Amino acid sequence: SRRRHTRFKCDWSSDVCSSDLTLIGSNGAGKTTTLRTISGLERARSGSITLNGQSIEALPPHQIVALGIGHAPEGRRVFARMSVRENLEMGAFLRRGADVEKDFKKVFELFPRLKEREFQAAGTMSGGEQQMLAIGRALMGQPKILLLDEPSMGLAPILVEQIFDIVKEIKIGRAHV
Repeated sequence: SRRRHTRFKCDWSSDVCSSDLTLIGSNGAGKTTTLRTISGLERARSGSITLNGQSIEALPPHQIVALGIGHAPEGRRVFARMSVRENLEMGAFLRRGADVEKDFKKVFELFPRLKEREFQAAGTMSGGEQQMLAIGRALMGQPKILLLDEPSMGLAPILVEQIFDIVKEIKIGRAHV
């Protein structure tokens, strides 16, 4: 599929890391493409992306994750045949040791439903549970910046409220992973 090219210009300073930033726009405006480009999943046609003074637009996604950017993509994109635990392990693929086990515990505290489903195939869970898993997987990488693409898409209103309450907890540090 060919994506329409979107011109996007912004000058975000390091203040982004200590504040919220929301991309708003109509369908097809380039919000998902922007996040995918920041994450290294797509390449920018021009311009640059820097993080703490380091150019990242040519880096592969795993190196961008290592620099502290986590991404819960649009449409959840869980590994359907893998268990919840295996999906979370994928989020921590650059990390080893006891800290990873501590983060499993923290993610399960944030999302108790995931603990209940720990060994269940991710593809058999509801959309809301898969969204929780996608966010939990991104958190397992211990990001400094968390990119959430359409976190409420297709969810029941009660689940949307629950997801955003958890995002607020993450933001204020009570649920820092």
